[in-house]
Amino acid sequence: MNSHEKEITYKTSNSYSTLNTFTKRTKTVWFVCHGMGYLSRYFLRYFKDLNPEENYIIAPQAPSKYYIQPKMHVGANWLTRDNTKAGMDNILNYFDAIFETETIPNDANLIVFGYSQGVSVAMRYMAKRKLQCSQLVLHSGGIPKELTAEDFEYISKDTKVKLIYGTEDEYLDEARIEQESTRAKELFGERVTILPFEGKHVVNVNYINALIK
Repeated sequence: MNSHEKEITYKTSNSYSTLNTFTKRTKTVWFVCHGMGYLSRYFLRYFKDLNPEENYIIAPQAPSKYYIQPKMHVGANWLTRDNTKAGMDNILNYFDAIFETETIPNDANLIVFGYSQGVSVAMRYMAKRKLQCSQLVLHSGGIPKELTAEDFEYISKDTKVKLIYGTEDEYLDEARIEQESTRAKELFGERVTILPFEGKHVVNVNYINALIK
């Protein structure tokens, strides 16, 4: 068997979803990366209680869609262990295109929010593109192993980092929670606030609504 794996570059397209309208009354822009099995348009429902005049939410769409058994709902995922670097390079370019299209002002109050698998792509994008934000929210996900404190030296001293997790998360046992908490402190130091809640691997809407209060 004489097989070869080759790589090509080609133009592709992808959707993304937004909630509300960006106007002069907008106070906060959210860039929210969903978890595995979600679609961006449905992920937006967790942000519907935010004041629509003051909050504009941008939800990118993970590129790889698949059917979820047994009801054959459509979900999506960001990356796998196979060819992760090339996959992330594509996501970097995709996120670049979103920010270019949305033309978010540099002085905007930007919250970068990652849930579950969305934590890894949000953090890698920030590290690679040196994206400034007022808050980085890491909700029930894992911090990529390759990232270091040096990758985030550029962020403003005023940037707040929130680490949110459910105490009964079926994917994060006590040891893993301790590991992720330690990693967050290694990367961001004293600016990290750890916010546990009683619950499983679910999006905590109460914490979302409290992030801008």
